[in-house]
Amino acid sequence: MATVAQQTTNGYPKDGSGVVKLDPWLSPFEGVLKRRFALAQKWINDIEKTEGGLDKFSKGTEKFGLNVDSENNVVYREWAPNATEAYLIGDFNNWDRQSHPMKKNEFGVFEITIPPKDGAVAIPHKSKLKISLTLPNGELADRLPAWIKYVTQDISVSPAYDAVFWNPPSSERYQFKHSRPKKPQSLRIYEAHVGISSPELRVTTYKEFTKTMLPRIKDLGYNAIQLMAIMEHAYYASFGYQVNNFFAASSRYGPPEDLKELVDTAHGMGLVVLLDVVHSHASKNVLDGLNMFDGSDHQYFHGGAKGRHELWDSRLFNYGHHEVLRFLLSNLRFWMDEYQFDGFRFDGVTSMIYLHHGIGTGFSGGYHEYFGAQVDEEGVVYLMLANEMLHRLYPECITVAEDVSGMPALCIPLSLGGVGFDYRLAMAIPDMWIKMLKELKDEDWDMADMCWTLTNRRHGEKTIAYAESHDQALVGDKSILMHLCDAELYTNMSTLTPLTPVIDRGMALHKMIRLLTHGLGGEGYLNFEGNEFGHPEWLDFPREGNNNSFWYARRQLNLTEDKLLRYQFLNNFDRLMNKCEERYGWLHAPQAFISLKHEGDKVIVFERAGVVFIFNFNPTESFADYRIGIEVAGTYRCVLNSDANEVGGFGRIDDSTRYTTTPMEWNGRKNWAHVYIPCRTAIVLALE
Repeated sequence: MATVAQQTTNGYPKDGSGVVKLDPWLSPFEGVLKRRFALAQKWINDIEKTEGGLDKFSKGTEKFGLNVDSENNVVYREWAPNATEAYLIGDFNNWDRQSHPMKKNEFGVFEITIPPKDGAVAIPHKSKLKISLTLPNGELADRLPAWIKYVTQDISVSPAYDAVFWNPPSSERYQFKHSRPKKPQSLRIYEAHVGISSPELRVTTYKEFTKTMLPRIKDLGYNAIQLMAIMEHAYYASFGYQVNNFFAASSRYGPPEDLKELVDTAHGMGLVVLLDVVHSHASKNVLDGLNMFDGSDHQYFHGGAKGRHELWDSRLFNYGHHEVLRFLLSNLRFWMDEYQFDGFRFDGVTSMIYLHHGIGTGFSGGYHEYFGAQVDEEGVVYLMLANEMLHRLYPECITVAEDVSGMPALCIPLSLGGVGFDYRLAMAIPDMWIKMLKELKDEDWDMADMCWTLTNRRHGEKTIAYAESHDQALVGDKSILMHLCDAELYTNMSTLTPLTPVIDRGMALHKMIRLLTHGLGGEGYLNFEGNEFGHPEWLDFPREGNNNSFWYARRQLNLTEDKLLRYQFLNNFDRLMNKCEERYGWLHAPQAFISLKHEGDKVIVFERAGVVFIFNFNPTESFADYRIGIEVAGTYRCVLNSDANEVGGFGRIDDSTRYTTTPMEWNGRKNWAHVYIPCRTAIVLALE
């Protein structure tokens, strides 16, 4: 396999400085870019020499953990360099510490082969087991195998998880039926959490999600799902961010085969499935996590204060260690191969790429902030390797970075000196909406500021826009519709009661905010489960502070099916908006041309992918015969209308109206047309 430096870079320098050609402002930092590239290249070359290349190196699950060979031997290997002895214990040997000793090699890896019993695998499927270690001080430490693929929890016995040997007979193994869909040109992501995907006061299962949520997501016009909280986490209320078993799919939603069925069924519907992967930190659990695994605090993590995240109360990986790279790269590979995921949303990238982890730090956008001593180059290089490995082995793979800092070249290929992600999340957009809703009256909304934030992204690096994500839905914050309507969501959303000014405003702005974000904000779009119809509750998982209640740890998706409730209208609009994008493809079109940002009228007009978006944010003024500029001449008709009756509007715009252009320059466009645009309404026009 060709190394990165040997791959064609289409006339760009092959030393990692190619990105400077795309952004000349990076030229003062060319040396840093070259150094990062060289570090990544060194790792790739070293792995080539010592491990046979990234492909073999990232197949760590074939070497480590528990594997069954063709002759039914169980081979178990575990890296625990600080331990002096190791024994495999479990149900299969009555937890007898002396019966199955392991041998340690010069690299600190313990190994044991357990021959078959009467021709069958000696460890039965679903057996519980542990590795029992002797530490240098003579202390005994029982741990769950670091590469274990299934763990279960019995709270009545202990809050700690049990490692389970998952080796179902072939008749019970899920067989994938569908190939992966092609990477969508326009990425429309539905961010979901399996456990909350039911109106009932309990944890929803993989099976239920497959049956009820997948058709809903498809019907709403999304083409990608981002699954949260799948990697096993002991504390449900951590939203999956305190991972203790990196290779185990959470058992609280069902067994591994059910998750495979979920992904495969989604593929059959043409949906790609992304996994929210947490490589930014790990749970500090000792009994069922990686922390202090071999008795040292510096095996997988940095030792001392450098290895602890103050705010998250968790452990931080040492990305500069050979075995840690094997563990993390193999982890990505495992989810791609075993479960057939299509890519990843990398959580907490800001924490990974800065030594300060983003704590107490604001980013002004000055380039010195991205190339100075505060950058954790080992973290940056790990992400370069991860993206290079994934895109090399899976050309259709999609990777998304959650980075609040705006690191340049994050979404540029490694061959040009970038980190290699496909997309980054536009984290400033939801912040803008919440700030405006909290601090400004409608008449004080600044059209130019809104447009600036929505279009302020790096040229050549793709962005996923969102009006709100799970962060804004969590307890302590408010979703957009909660900000807009507050208590009236509980009393005035029935179609049998008069439409109040608060609900009228809330529903109108909810639709406009989402469409403006969708049309102007990026090259992809994301929505968190329930937000599409203005879910009336925030999200709060069972915990001590709420008496372990499931009341807020559910999504009341049934509200959209009640024809007497107004939530159906917001749900309808979300579907129509996505279907409109699917038809015209504005997300994968070049950035929009904004021809009008009128502060007095509160009107925004822009064109993208040949369609014309018109927004009237004015709370009281409707405009008849409003002149707008349009580049391409012709007769236009309305293809999306936030004031239509089916989306809870007043039906003030006649669908049969045609808008014919006049050849005369207006607002920097070659033609103009007159439109009727009611207050708090958005329309999209397209050529007939």
